[in-house]
Amino acid sequence: MSYRTIVVHVDRAPNIEARIALAAALAVREEAHLVGAAMTGMPRTMLAGRAYEGSGLFMADYLQRAQQRVAQDLGRFEEIAARLGVESREVRSSDDEEYSGLCLQARYADLVVMGQVAPSDSGDGNLLPDLPDYVLLNCGRPVLLVPRAGRFPTVGKRVLVAWNGSLEAAKAVTAALPLLRSAERVTLAILGGSADVLGEEPGADIALYLARHGVTVEVLRRPEASDPGAAIVALAAQLEADLLVMGAYGHSRFREMMLGGATRTILATAPLPVLMAH
Repeated sequence: MSYRTIVVHVDRAPNIEARIALAAALAVREEAHLVGAAMTGMPRTMLAGRAYEGSGLFMADYLQRAQQRVAQDLGRFEEIAARLGVESREVRSSDDEEYSGLCLQARYADLVVMGQVAPSDSGDGNLLPDLPDYVLLNCGRPVLLVPRAGRFPTVGKRVLVAWNGSLEAAKAVTAALPLLRSAERVTLAILGGSADVLGEEPGADIALYLARHGVTVEVLRRPEASDPGAAIVALAAQLEADLLVMGAYGHSRFREMMLGGATRTILATAPLPVLMAH
């Protein structure tokens, strides 16, 4: 298994250059096709329905300006990808809102690269702080989240895998195999957990699975944490990891919104790239 097609979301968020650069580095490394995808933010229903005919002039002006913005953003993608040596690449634009538009593009790819956002980003070119949540839950593909600050010239040399035996974690590990195979060090961390889910020797089965794929891991067990997201971030810093691999929303999104959870903490605060799957 390898990544043959990678989609990177292109917008005007503060981390866009680092996001494109990381996606480009992965495309070169994997000899993959890189797609820069940008949307105007105009829902298709607004363009097709008669209910908006009365505001046609306004809509046409908005759409024209949005299309110009998208063209400029994709031009920036082209310039960065070309400079970084991505030979196989293309741009895709659509008159659509980011939620459904990005999910649609993701289904024709092996990996989606997105930027980390926060409510404060709304004044900096990204008005959709819940976009990563939505895409994670609905695109059917793994998502690589790039932090809102910093540059990441290398990724996947020192990998931390947060393992809890869940379906989501298993999907994330499988999706990360191309990166895990070439990693210098892979640490599989287990925070608490029961034998019913993890087996009599927690971590042994997933370590054996990875070994059969040519990946050697070190299993690290830690007590269950009251804030697992914060504990994972702290452990990643301690290990000097440059990539975190984990499942997303093992509990329902509503429960995590109400009670908190590792996924929401990581989405908001992770200082390193995170490969997630749901």
